[in-house]
Amino acid sequence: MATPQTALEALRERTIVDCDTMDEQVAKTYGPFQDCTSNQAIAFGELSKPENAKVITESVSEAKELVTKFPELSVEELAVEIAMIKLALKIAPHIRGYIHIQTNPYYSYSTEKTLVNALRIIQLAQHLQPGFPQSRICIKIPSTWEGLLACRALEQAGVRTLATTLFTLTQAALAAEVNCTYIAPYVNQLKVHFEPGFTDPNKLLPLCPLIQKYYQRIGSRTQVLPASLTSTTEILALAGVHHITIAPGLLQELAHQPGTMTDGSVPASLFDSRDPDPVAAGLPERALSFVNDEAGYRLAFTRDARGESEGKLTQAVNIFCDMQDQLVQLMGSVSA
Repeated sequence: MATPQTALEALRERTIVDCDTMDEQVAKTYGPFQDCTSNQAIAFGELSKPENAKVITESVSEAKELVTKFPELSVEELAVEIAMIKLALKIAPHIRGYIHIQTNPYYSYSTEKTLVNALRIIQLAQHLQPGFPQSRICIKIPSTWEGLLACRALEQAGVRTLATTLFTLTQAALAAEVNCTYIAPYVNQLKVHFEPGFTDPNKLLPLCPLIQKYYQRIGSRTQVLPASLTSTTEILALAGVHHITIAPGLLQELAHQPGTMTDGSVPASLFDSRDPDPVAAGLPERALSFVNDEAGYRLAFTRDARGESEGKLTQAVNIFCDMQDQLVQLMGSVSA
């Protein structure tokens, strides 16, 4: 008798599944995964574990040796980058695709600093593990105007990028124009993971199929990779999306949840709907273009959801800056 299919197995039949963690044991337990995504909050959680104390001390030691090559950084800031790369390299053998490393959120509104940071990440990865393929590194960059312009320059240079903290079709349209490899629409605003009891009153589940249909219509190579998910219900509603990144707790739930409902049916997915009128469903009649229209882009983004989307992006940048501060403090406790 065949083993009953789990929800995780059923999801993998329709969508490429990535792990949203820097814990290699998760990749071993619930894999195979294509990519491994991460950010400053995930890195802080992982580096706070006693078993990773050695990663911190090694990163600080190596930062002290290398900091003269990067005079724009403090030892602690460089140690944070080294530690994040170390964790990503550690998990790399257990995935098939990209390791995703996020740039310093303090650079979110500077194209130049984001570019320098991205290229430094690649340089440091090669220093830490000579021969590791650059082609397996994807740089995560917040979806600000400046961040998306950095994505354009990086993609032109052959560096893969993911536009993260994305909340609107406007951002997604520009991400496609600059040829990002991935976008990460945040289904829930970031503070759901930091403010106990808070529930996002306006989850962006419908945005994911809308963007994917838009990309199919314009022939974009950019892939949709939803993030910031809070339940298996949300995840299964997105079955059929290009990629999806899932945190350890939700991976565990999916691995122990039946793949079908009690009546034998599968959970409904937003990707199964067939709207006869794409424009009425929210798709623009023609491709949007913002890459040469900064003012138009900024106004369209500001106007989305009467400013709520812009507020969500600001909130996310703030939270990631807070987590960057905590990582720097963590390194400072060792380097002092």
